[in-house]
Amino acid sequence: MTHPFSVTTRLGLGGVALLLVLAGPTLPAAASPADAAPTPAATTVEEQRLDRTAPREILRRSGFDSFAPRFERALRGSGGYAQAERTVTRHASALWRRAVDRAQGRGPATGDLSRGDDRPLYWARLALSRELRSWEPRFGLSDEQRKALHAALETSSRGQDGLRFPGQRMKRVLVTGFDPFTLDRDVRIGNPSGASALALDGTLIRTAEGPARIETVVFPVRWADFAEGAVERALARQLPRLDLFTTVSQGRQGRFDVERTNGAWRGGFPDNENAVSTGTVPVDDPGSQPQWTTTTLPYRQLTEADTGRFPVYDNTEVTEIPAGGSQPVTRPDGPTPGSASRAGGGGDYLSNEIAYRATLLRDRLRLPDLPGGHLHTPVLRFGAENTDPETGTVTDPDFERNRADIVGQVRELVRTAVGTSAPRP
Repeated sequence: MTHPFSVTTRLGLGGVALLLVLAGPTLPAAASPADAAPTPAATTVEEQRLDRTAPREILRRSGFDSFAPRFERALRGSGGYAQAERTVTRHASALWRRAVDRAQGRGPATGDLSRGDDRPLYWARLALSRELRSWEPRFGLSDEQRKALHAALETSSRGQDGLRFPGQRMKRVLVTGFDPFTLDRDVRIGNPSGASALALDGTLIRTAEGPARIETVVFPVRWADFAEGAVERALARQLPRLDLFTTVSQGRQGRFDVERTNGAWRGGFPDNENAVSTGTVPVDDPGSQPQWTTTTLPYRQLTEADTGRFPVYDNTEVTEIPAGGSQPVTRPDGPTPGSASRAGGGGDYLSNEIAYRATLLRDRLRLPDLPGGHLHTPVLRFGAENTDPETGTVTDPDFERNRADIVGQVRELVRTAVGTSAPRP
């Protein structure tokens, strides 16, 4: 679906909904009286949203409101940097593991929110981050050390340091998801790609060629993290060991898309910190950087298989500036030779960028036989009577059913992709 207003109207995380474009620039929403609370000066834009009503309710109704107080007490007991680093890593890893266990039905439900909800992990991570940001230790802590502690928190609470693949007798699959985003439009929002990551982490799927193990990680919706190499750090060691990978994000209404082509362009829509970035995707060795990369997922099989209630499309559309031209042109069948990217099939936001970075890394590591690419899920929607963020509830039966159906279809699409991909040498 293409809209004439802007490239960024095309997708959810790949380029944002028309509603947002028509409403004007995205800025922090004014808090309602129920949401009003003092905000510590040191907190980030993401952390400030913790004081709104819906995030507090999500944390309370999931039992994940207990993580930050325990973390704060442990930090206060740290006698030096090394102990603080262990504390951060231990609590962040425990948060990730608890979110995965909850999504997969292990351990207590801890609250009345459904187990498959990805939002408790997101808000609890921010609660830990805010505690760490405001912590004043008894010992000296440099800015670089504090930054390193925040990096450890991010890495460990996103599953990025806990990838565990078996030996050679089992196929290895890596799936990535994203945090919720566009939270100033509706702070209740979840992300079905993040929910899929929690549901699939460490699971086995059966194929005609034997079992495959899925490991997952989740990424932030922040331009700066991508520019600093978060994707490459998480994936570089893993890709040579894999049989298949797919990055996943939320995309269009009512459909899945296998994105055929990824573009080297940032469209500038605000991220979760309300930061913007426009221009060529920043990567190492920009002199050898291509304008386009291509999926190696088995897109024909994915579009033809019966994997669930939502249709699956092979999306070949891109937006380019043709060679010798000056204005963007939308091409339904992919880029033309020598053109400059302005949007891949997945738009010009961070879902396009993670697909571009992951497939560029695949190509730079000389792994042409490794199936990999990007999958866009349908938008996770609330029920028809629950669309107003000012009066709506944090969940409803339609919301729960839609998330369960999307997550289940992601699982089947991954199973199909693994089962139809040729064995790697």
